[in-house]
Amino acid sequence: MKLMSDALGHKRLRAPADDGGKLIVPPLDVIGETIERNSAEATAYDYDVQGRSLARLAREARAQLVETAWCYTQSYRDVPRPQAPSRLFLAGHQPQLFHPGVWFKNFVLSKIAERHGGVAINLAIDSDTIKSAALRVPSGSVESPVVETVPYDRPSAEIPYESREIVDRDCLASFGKRAAVNIRPLVSDPLLCQFWPLVVERSKHVNNLGECIAQARHQQEGLWGATTLELPQSQVCNLPAFHWFACHLFARLPQLWDVYNSSVAEYREANHVRSSAHPVPDLALEDGWLEAPFWIWDTGNPHRRRLFVRQRGEEILLSDRAGFERALSLSPEGDAARAAEQLAELAAQGVRLRTRALITTLFARLFLSDLFLHGVGGAKYDQVTDAIIERFFGLKPPQYMTLTATLRLPIKRAEVTADDARRVDRQLRELAYHPERHLTAAGDPRWQAIVAQKRRWIETAATRENARQRGDQIRSANTALQPLLADAWQQARDERERISQALRVKAILASREYAFCLYPAEALKRLMDLG
Repeated sequence: MKLMSDALGHKRLRAPADDGGKLIVPPLDVIGETIERNSAEATAYDYDVQGRSLARLAREARAQLVETAWCYTQSYRDVPRPQAPSRLFLAGHQPQLFHPGVWFKNFVLSKIAERHGGVAINLAIDSDTIKSAALRVPSGSVESPVVETVPYDRPSAEIPYESREIVDRDCLASFGKRAAVNIRPLVSDPLLCQFWPLVVERSKHVNNLGECIAQARHQQEGLWGATTLELPQSQVCNLPAFHWFACHLFARLPQLWDVYNSSVAEYREANHVRSSAHPVPDLALEDGWLEAPFWIWDTGNPHRRRLFVRQRGEEILLSDRAGFERALSLSPEGDAARAAEQLAELAAQGVRLRTRALITTLFARLFLSDLFLHGVGGAKYDQVTDAIIERFFGLKPPQYMTLTATLRLPIKRAEVTADDARRVDRQLRELAYHPERHLTAAGDPRWQAIVAQKRRWIETAATRENARQRGDQIRSANTALQPLLADAWQQARDERERISQALRVKAILASREYAFCLYPAEALKRLMDLG
């Protein structure tokens, strides 16, 4: 089954190449039309979610989300209590030190809520695993820069952000000064010097590494006028409305399983993706158990495990296929009230049930918001989510917004490109294989005879009998002419090395991927200013 309209391979989004460039699709001046269209279509959604209409469950989910997000945000930042919102806008990212292009989303999110009269909430996606507690920091000199890896906590097992506590508080406290020393030869006034004390202060109140970084970052946004709320995704997965939603997916898992895998397969085909891990792995079938698009773990063993589901009579069994198994009182057509209560009871017992990427944004877009803001990567992969919404729910997917920005460190550097390197490489190849084109000593008998002999062999038709001799003679002529081009060779090699060094410098100094706190505050403010 093919999608009715958009192909799964149609998006060709790229981050801006220019320093200060912004990608905003659709543009801000027409996003109001998108919001109105999404809202109007949502009121017409006709879909039954285990005995509750999607519209009703969405209203409950939104009310629960806003109240929970306000309570969470109020714990570390003074924000007014929202009135019942007519519009709700969401974005999300892992609670880490991301680059300015990701941070740009949060300020656009705030601006949209300001302009269109709604509540904006950023979700800290803490079900993802933290792979490193260190930051890449440029250092050295402008002529010979290097990138140092500076830790802000000791390494630990790769576990979800939600479960990752601070290991070494001294390391965390000293990171700001250590990183500032590293980058100071290149950037004298990074935001880090203002921002990291906020992180250290939050670490006195919360012991979760990602949470104290995200809360400090959110406080910094407040200092610059952003009015969003914040909430960890783990708390979204504990909302009563979410438990009802999860029960529906479990009850209809055979259908979801087929739709999910076929949509992923179509995306791979349309985008010529060979890896079985991209955009996401297929859901498995093991001994009659269907894999669900959820993670599960517990407080005693905080390593993410795949969740498997099977029907047994009037029950749904949940298992990690490694010792954990629980039954929910749920059938494909039955009410989810008791099963939702059982999921809440499991959460109270320390069992963590968390959505995987596509279902995270599916719930956020279909049940929680009038508009979801994506980065470039998320926007591409969420084409698969569009297919799942269309095929599983039978609904037209709500449109999302795609945005990012590019900011480079304010350092003067040689403007070279890969084309410059390719130009010199072509010149070196010319010197090697067509040296006669670069000889200028006209009439010099030292090379005229060699060139004439080479030309005779080139003009001689190649046959099976003469092919080897012909090739040897042409190569021999090229070799004999090389001493006459020593100066040209040296000049080209020197230029190639200069360009190579400049490209190495540019790769370090012009990267857009450094953490936002390594850039000057004024440059960041200019980027985030939307007028």
